[in-house]
Amino acid sequence: MKNINNILKAGITFVCLVLLIAAIGFFALPEKIDEVSTPLISERTLIPGGNSVGVKMDVKGVLIVGLEEIKNEKKQFVNPGLEAGLEIGDTILEINGIKVYRAQEVINTVNEIRGDLKLKVKRKDRTINLKLTPVKSAYDGTYKLGVWVKDKTAGIGTLTFYNPETGKFGALGHGITDVETGEILSVAEGELVNSRVESIKEGKAGNPGEIRGIFYEAEAPIGYLEKNTEYGIFGSAYEDIQNSVYTKPLVVATRDQVRKGPAEILTTINGNKVEKFEIQIEKVNYQETADTRSLVIRVTDERLLKETGGIVQGMSGSPIIQNGRLVGAVTHVFINNPGKGYGIFIDWMLQEGDTE
Repeated sequence: MKNINNILKAGITFVCLVLLIAAIGFFALPEKIDEVSTPLISERTLIPGGNSVGVKMDVKGVLIVGLEEIKNEKKQFVNPGLEAGLEIGDTILEINGIKVYRAQEVINTVNEIRGDLKLKVKRKDRTINLKLTPVKSAYDGTYKLGVWVKDKTAGIGTLTFYNPETGKFGALGHGITDVETGEILSVAEGELVNSRVESIKEGKAGNPGEIRGIFYEAEAPIGYLEKNTEYGIFGSAYEDIQNSVYTKPLVVATRDQVRKGPAEILTTINGNKVEKFEIQIEKVNYQETADTRSLVIRVTDERLLKETGGIVQGMSGSPIIQNGRLVGAVTHVFINNPGKGYGIFIDWMLQEGDTE
């Protein structure tokens, strides 16, 4: 009898246990289990730059950089361009329906027509049409509009990043502007070429320093330019770009991951050797809209301070790295304190350059 009771107790316990498990399952599990896939978030990586680069760019259209008076055959000083409404910073696109791309084309076209002209002009974000009559110069007998024009520009800067997956690159951290007008230049054609630093003019308070370099291997350019924007220049490389300091790509930091504190920049101050220098990020502007002044940085590296005075022209685009992540690029120097400058979040450069 005792054995039967034990068997009954064990059976009842087992049944209760089964019912309990079933009850837990009923309340804990849905009637139908759908497949749930958790996406893997892959952090973006880029090869940092620091290379000194030369920029050669043909301006789209013909940029007006100055206005001048012309002495006509009656010995009067006149300016037909000014009278017609032309302004410094305007770009001449067409003359009497003829597209012009070079300064010499404007001169040739004006002297072939020698009469009333209809100009199609780009002024900032709009296109306007103007009429004017060129003046025959008493000095050399040629017909002139009374404007100074240019169609090319060149300079030295620093590569910020290269994306090995897409072949895209970004540099400078700010746009290439015309010295006379301050306008962002539109790219017609352009290339990035290798540059070698020959000397550096040291930066001092009130007098920014400057990297003095020369282009080399111009017959084998690094890549071609596609965009010149307020937040940098962007294009595609002809071949993979390597970095001697960081041989593998770095993870890109988001804006909220950047902090005040120690960091480093990569730049070139001698020949074509990319080097690492210590800086301090003193201020972080957690911006909602793009700006070239996202960070305030201070050079703490004694060697860089000794050789350059801090940040100098030509360092624009030098990548800023913090905690092993690419966070931004150098953009401007403080005029009265060359040991300090501004940087841009890498987020803003990537957003503008469409590198993904």
